[in-house]
Amino acid sequence: MEGGARTLLALTMGDPAGIGPEITTAAWRALRAGGGPAFVVPGDAALLAAHAPVRIVADVAQAAAAFTDAIPVLAVDLPGPVQPGRPDPANAPAITGSIDCAVALALAGQVGGVVTNPISKLVLKRAGFRHPGHTEYLAELCAVPGQEVMMLACPELRVVPVTIHMALRRALDSLTTAEIVRCGRTAAAALRRDFGIAAPRVAVAGLNPHAGEGGVMGDEERTIIAPALDALRADGIAVSGPWPPDTMFTPLVRARYDVALCMYHDQALIPLKTIDMAGGVNVTLGLPIIRTSPDHGTAFDIAGQGLADPSSLLAALRLADEMTRNRRAA
Repeated sequence: MEGGARTLLALTMGDPAGIGPEITTAAWRALRAGGGPAFVVPGDAALLAAHAPVRIVADVAQAAAAFTDAIPVLAVDLPGPVQPGRPDPANAPAITGSIDCAVALALAGQVGGVVTNPISKLVLKRAGFRHPGHTEYLAELCAVPGQEVMMLACPELRVVPVTIHMALRRALDSLTTAEIVRCGRTAAAALRRDFGIAAPRVAVAGLNPHAGEGGVMGDEERTIIAPALDALRADGIAVSGPWPPDTMFTPLVRARYDVALCMYHDQALIPLKTIDMAGGVNVTLGLPIIRTSPDHGTAFDIAGQGLADPSSLLAALRLADEMTRNRRAA
């Protein structure tokens, strides 16, 4: 699993027409000399060879030994040449094959965790991909469908949205006490095991302006959220709220909790990406493996132009390393 004292991670190929190849090679240059994790890429060697030295390896032991000199690649071949910025559904089997390989390595304990480069859900759907996104596909591969929880993390803030990739109107109708409790329990357990926080503090956002203002602006805080707080407290979790969403992300309030449990996607992601877009990391909780990813997409519009910023991928690799070490210690 490690080469020397370095954690070895599996880094997926992502969509080959996006910025994945560029940020992968930039991350390798930043990490190859040490001071962070190593990684192996299940992917197409030719895709990366245009940017950095590449070595095709047969197993993770060879990958760990090769990392300082070249990007180690477990071959997952693409059907043809790739044009940056022009995604092709014909590449979908290789994109998902890279994910499949990385997850299998993590489940077998051969790597410390999985870091995923960005994919295009639209491109995969055109090829018949039936999952809403990366997260749900990973949960199925890990045989825990429905147990996945999304967290976005940066040094200043961690957020967990209870409802995720759905229209806002549908998200409001889908919000339930049971889902808030499930996400709260999963987040608290992950903070203890993978983030090394012995007594995590969970702050729960309200849904309505001013957290409903005592029912004047909506009663979901009383009918849906408050019962969830009671259930989490009964589990011994230090939980507070419901907080007015317009004030809970200020620096003074952020110091009072370790994770913010939010009611819908943008309520969680807007503050985190505003605070630290470059350093934000997407983390999937509730899996038997560690999985992180950059908090941005494929960026087809700038692919191949040398403009891609590897900061979020580097943060994802380093956080996966930290989580791996915490999980082993726990």
